Amino acid sequence: MCGRFALTASPEEVAEILGVMELEGFPPRYNIAPTQPILVAVASPPAEPGSNRPDRMAVLVRWGLIPSWVKDPKEFTLLINARSETANEKASFRAAMRHRRILVPASGFYEWHRPPKESGEKLQAYWIRPKSGGIVCFGGLMETYMSKDGSELDTGCILTVGANKAIGEIHDRMPVVIQPQDFSRWLDCRHGEPRDVADLLRPAAEDYFEAIPVSDLVNKVANVGPELQTPVALPPKKQKPTADKSGDGQMSLF
Repeated sequence: MCGRFALTASPEEVAEILGVMELEGFPPRYNIAPTQPILVAVASPPAEPGSNRPDRMAVLVRWGLIPSWVKDPKEFTLLINARSETANEKASFRAAMRHRRILVPASGFYEWHRPPKESGEKLQAYWIRPKSGGIVCFGGLMETYMSKDGSELDTGCILTVGANKAIGEIHDRMPVVIQPQDFSRWLDCRHGEPRDVADLLRPAAEDYFEAIPVSDLVNKVANVGPELQTPVALPPKKQKPTADKSGDGQMSLF
């Protein structure tokens, strides 16, 4: 699952990696949460002959996909993630997987390790970012929802996949990462069907991300500063009591 992420790069850096025209200014965002607007890249409409317009453009969507067939969004579960293994089969995502694939730029994402209840350990948050720094792009899906009054709302979600071994120590799912050389193929919904991009729906390489333990400040949407990514020391793990096997079961003073 991916329930929070950050985008702290400059508009110029984001525009460069996405290959879109100049973006309007926006501040660093350290705690992007569901229902908030997120920046995504989509394929541009077919260009006129001789046009030098980029084949991608940036748009804002609400994080939380609403399928077009939903009657009342208030009664519909918020879809912030879609399992890549079944997205092409589920009614909520099938049309978007075929016609509206997107890229979601991020500086990294947050994940929480949930220890077994019997361990007595607390939930631990991690800031997970590319080891080499820079911007990572997640694969996502987009739908435009039309309300009863005729107004339109662009919505989106992030695709997830089974975690690689490194991230699996924290959580069993992770966002799908689309590499720059695959951007065009992923976004090309006019010529590429879901089966043509199925090979991109895989975990990132083991050494792609680094996981940094951080405080629980990220748990609150109101906290939006860079201190959310300040590393913290992990608490010592509680040792399980071990039975004394040195004797024969008799009590001893020694």
